Amino acid sequence: MSKIVILGGGYGGITVAQELLEHLPKHAQIFLVDRMPYQGLKTEYYALAAGSVSDLDIRVNYPIHPQLTMVYGNITDIDLENKLVHITNRDPLPYDSVVIALGCTDNYHNIAGAYDYSCSVQSLSATRRTYQQINDIRPYGQVTIVGGGLSGVEIASELRECRSDINIRILDRGNSVLSAFPSKLQEYVSSWFRLHDVEMRSNISITSLEQGIVYNNNEQIFTDVTVWTAGIQPVGLVQQMTLPKDPQGRLIVNGFHELPDFPHVYVIGDCSSQPFSPSAQLAGAQGKQVAEVIHARLENKEPRLSRIKLKGVLGSLGKKSGFGLMGGTPLLGRIPRMLKSGVLWRSKRHFG
Repeated sequence: MSKIVILGGGYGGITVAQELLEHLPKHAQIFLVDRMPYQGLKTEYYALAAGSVSDLDIRVNYPIHPQLTMVYGNITDIDLENKLVHITNRDPLPYDSVVIALGCTDNYHNIAGAYDYSCSVQSLSATRRTYQQINDIRPYGQVTIVGGGLSGVEIASELRECRSDINIRILDRGNSVLSAFPSKLQEYVSSWFRLHDVEMRSNISITSLEQGIVYNNNEQIFTDVTVWTAGIQPVGLVQQMTLPKDPQGRLIVNGFHELPDFPHVYVIGDCSSQPFSPSAQLAGAQGKQVAEVIHARLENKEPRLSRIKLKGVLGSLGKKSGFGLMGGTPLLGRIPRMLKSGVLWRSKRHFG
């Protein structure tokens, strides 16, 4: 029997499983390893943190199939030499092929106190705690969001619609929110924030955090809750692996998303070095290609892959407005928000 072990049940890992199960030979078995008994739709964690959706709204059940075995637990080590995955409270899990799709964690950029005095939206459990902290804030209290990228913008706008009684600010080191996007899109989002009384502060250089205080060099910025959305990095397990990596700490892979020195070890999503920004869309595209490679090799065929083409980026400004970038063309207003809702609808039904 050929054992295919998938580490992580996020967008990339679940795509590999779904695609393989459609045409899996009878001699193959898939083992999907995750801490949780369901997938959390990470692109919607901002809404859970703000309190506009429930935990149940962003869960998707894993597929049920006679050739799929779910394994629950924390992964402590991947023994590439002996082809074993070590998981808490169980015997090591052997594999013939393994897919590393473990996602990311916050990058605190070595800023003192950032880990201890800010909250996160990088895992479902962390987002639950963030929701609790935010929604325990007294009226007229202060939420500070560090990072004006996509996650920071979506949390700020969703929270504004949920809590009109609190103060919200975004701190960013760039000249504007969404500084990586075209100026037309930046101005649209900035105008929405000005209209909805969300404070934006640019060119901020955070040097440290304490309880209730963010330091911009020597300036003290007071806050009740600080939400960290200022960058990501691969999970700690990947950080500890002594293998070739890019400057962001992501593992270098070949054209088949495979570690060059370890055949049949595939890396996708936020752990994989790619010429694209990390995203759920990219993880899914990689997952589909890895499934094609594994399937071809199970049938003793040479895999052939086409170049990955991403469709664009969509973001929300609350429930009625949004923004997007499709082929370099900015989309603004209700249409990109409707498109984002459609993507979520399809994701829940495809993965579920």
